[in-house]
Order: sequence, then structure tokens, then C-alpha cells
Amino acid sequence: MRVVVQRVREARVMVGEEMVGNIEQGLLVFAGIGKNDTQSDIDYIVNKVIGLRIFPDDDGKFNLSLKEIEGGILVVSQFTLWGDCRKGRRPSFAKAAPVSEAEEIYGKLVERFKSEGLKVATGQFQAMMDVHLINDGPVTLLLDSEKLF
Repeated sequence: MRVVVQRVREARVMVGEEMVGNIEQGLLVFAGIGKNDTQSDIDYIVNKVIGLRIFPDDDGKFNLSLKEIEGGILVVSQFTLWGDCRKGRRPSFAKAAPVSEAEEIYGKLVERFKSEGLKVATGQFQAMMDVHLINDGPVTLLLDSEKLF
């Protein structure tokens, strides 16, 4: 599983004219589900994301986690994180999970975040979405459950 984590002041997802998910201060997590992702990948990502100390303390240092600031998390599926652009000009998505598998794993990821007592919002799986955010910092991090980066 690959995720892009962005610290945000606020974020929301629109599908057409409908807002399907929104948060105030917290984390926007774009999640790409790979072919071989399992519960252990979900657990790794959730534990890493909620434990990241990327919010400032009173001295302005990265010292607080999402739970400590009582922030929200907006989880948006994004299979394009598995786009391999090393050959040619058209990305290959051969390592992305098939839609039915990806939707199931994505659902489990969201539920796992909820089980941590977080305020969780989502995008809409497999929809064309407009994601609006105010990146705080900006702070943007990449995580991979296989620890490739």
C-alpha cells in the first residue's frame, strides 16, 4: 500500500456538486492499494500515519501526532499512486489491485482508522473527485507498506 499524507488546515472532497467528505485540521491521506496488500499492510499504514509526529508543539517543533491534536483524517482512494512511469510516457498500473479487491481493502483501511477513535471522512471509491485542501506547511510525506521509500 502506498499513501501520500498531507497535513492540512482543512480538506474536502466533491463529487459533482455534492460534498462527500470533509475535515478541518488534520491529515489528508491519498491511498493506493496494491495487488498484494493484506491486513498487515493496512495495520502498518494506519499505525504509521496516526503515530507521525508532524504537528507543531508550543515551540513550533514537529512533536505532536494526529491523536494529540484531535484532528480529522480524510481518506481518498487513488490507484494512480501505483502508476509506473519508468518506461514510455503512459503509466502502467499493472501493480495496482483490481477494482473489487482494492475497494475491499480500502474499506478495511477506513474502518481501521475509525477503530482508532479518529474523526474519519472519505472520498467516494472509483468516482471522479475534486479534492480541495489547504496544505499546512506545506507538509507532505510518502509512505509505502513495503518500505520501498
